[in-house]
Amino acid sequence: MFISDCRREFYEAIVSQRVLLLVASDVDALCACKILQSLFQCDHVQYTLVPVSGWQELETAFLEHKDQFKYFVLINCGANVDLLEILQPEEDTFFFVCDSHRPINVVNVYNDTQIKLLVKQDDDLDIPAYDDIFRDEEDEEEDSENESDGSEPSEKRRRFEEDVIERTMKRRQRREWEARRREILFDYEQYEYHGTSSAMVMFDLAWVMSKDLNDMLWWAIVGLTDQWVQDKITQMKYVTDIGILQRHVSRHNHRNEDEENSLSIDCMRIAFEYDLRLALYQHWSLYESFCNTSYTSASLKLWSVQGQKRLQEFLADMGLPLKQVKQKFNSMDMSLKENLREMIEESANKFGMKDLRVQTFSIHFGFKNKFSASDIVYATASLMENIEKEGPETTNFIKALDSLSRGNLDKLHQGLDLAKKQLRAIQQTVASCICTNLVISQGPFLYCALMEGTPDVKLFSKPVSLCLLSKYLLKSFVCSTKNKRCKLLPLVMAAPMDVEQGTVIMVGIPPETESSDKKNFFGRAFEKAADSTNSRTLHNHFDMSIIELKTEDRSKFLDALISLLS
Repeated sequence: MFISDCRREFYEAIVSQRVLLLVASDVDALCACKILQSLFQCDHVQYTLVPVSGWQELETAFLEHKDQFKYFVLINCGANVDLLEILQPEEDTFFFVCDSHRPINVVNVYNDTQIKLLVKQDDDLDIPAYDDIFRDEEDEEEDSENESDGSEPSEKRRRFEEDVIERTMKRRQRREWEARRREILFDYEQYEYHGTSSAMVMFDLAWVMSKDLNDMLWWAIVGLTDQWVQDKITQMKYVTDIGILQRHVSRHNHRNEDEENSLSIDCMRIAFEYDLRLALYQHWSLYESFCNTSYTSASLKLWSVQGQKRLQEFLADMGLPLKQVKQKFNSMDMSLKENLREMIEESANKFGMKDLRVQTFSIHFGFKNKFSASDIVYATASLMENIEKEGPETTNFIKALDSLSRGNLDKLHQGLDLAKKQLRAIQQTVASCICTNLVISQGPFLYCALMEGTPDVKLFSKPVSLCLLSKYLLKSFVCSTKNKRCKLLPLVMAAPMDVEQGTVIMVGIPPETESSDKKNFFGRAFEKAADSTNSRTLHNHFDMSIIELKTEDRSKFLDALISLLS
């Protein structure tokens, strides 16, 4: 059931209870969690936080805690499956689901008692009507015998024939209704996509309650930026939501620049700005950022010798000396940095990079701490998928969560260093895949498999890193290929998951087109291909388009996928 008043139906319902928070492993979920934690601290709400990275962990966490808790809050997990069927909870258990995954399962939508959905009402959800999906069980078996024993045989026969005709009609109507129901559900569930960021939904709650702080606003901005960096939402949706947040930024960061109202340099300030679409450039060198940003790397084709020459020409066109470009951005000459953005944009237009400017926000506190929202996204995601073992499984989650607080700059800087390594690894892998022709057309889709022993292959056994790699690879392949048909194809990518158990992780990415609506059909396609071939697959991820598969079943699974999509 959709909640229309988050304050009354959600927050006031749980504020006097013990609550279990089940939080998915993505940056938007972490930001939503931080906002909710701040609200809970204001009102002294008792809660327990459990990170969950997939359906198995969600079920395990529920089974472990169902006796102690009756109120569960799920962040970025649980909306797109039938929760009651998976978890089999008691009738006095309540779930509050704040999830950006779409489509939302229809059983969750029409359950009025146990499942409450925190979803932005403006989102275009296209939920099927109740009567098209559910119907009351009618008593099909009616007593066909005539009640009066003294009736004529001919009358009995006539009534019997009428009953047979009536029952036949009912069965036909039921078959037609079921066929229509399957069709409606197929159309509704066919594509997977994302709605409004969960962090923005939680910030709206804080705002309605007049408890919104600048920190909470910043986490909402980072949650939205995560959706944009991971390519989960359209450019139109991103710009619309940026506009909503910009009004809040103006309200919270309105400053009168006179002596009486001047603030300490340590106070936090958020600013809206048009920034360059270059990953981590303020914490790196401009040269490294150009080489390791997907957009510039694909546009200039930097994996080729010709592409490297084009980069040199691009830098020369801007009039930037190589010595300046290759040193840390902070150390560059102030005279060069003054008009840097305008210089880069002007030259980028000549080299076909018309979208190098992007609307975003930055945060300032202290003299030297300035971060853009995308910096935080890259750093937090890298901390969460850090492959260096440092204690229990939840260590990475807790580190990533801590890095979002201003008081933990050391963790944020560690995340930035890991993010640089990750971006380098992605670009090197993209270059080797294109140069060695590893991307092959399978008919209805492109396919690329990373082999065991490939550099950094362990990093790509993690879902967020593999998705980023797949999106960057598809973008680069579309720029490099001359085949017009291949430019319109989606991509399926596989990487080794666990060598000992013989499993691979596979992800499906929608086509890279101008009018792309970011809707992904691979989730349902993977399920059908696995069912038709009895492949040993594990659909454990909250994103349906990511699956785990036994290595020896890969070829028959791909054959089924090709025939299904052809």
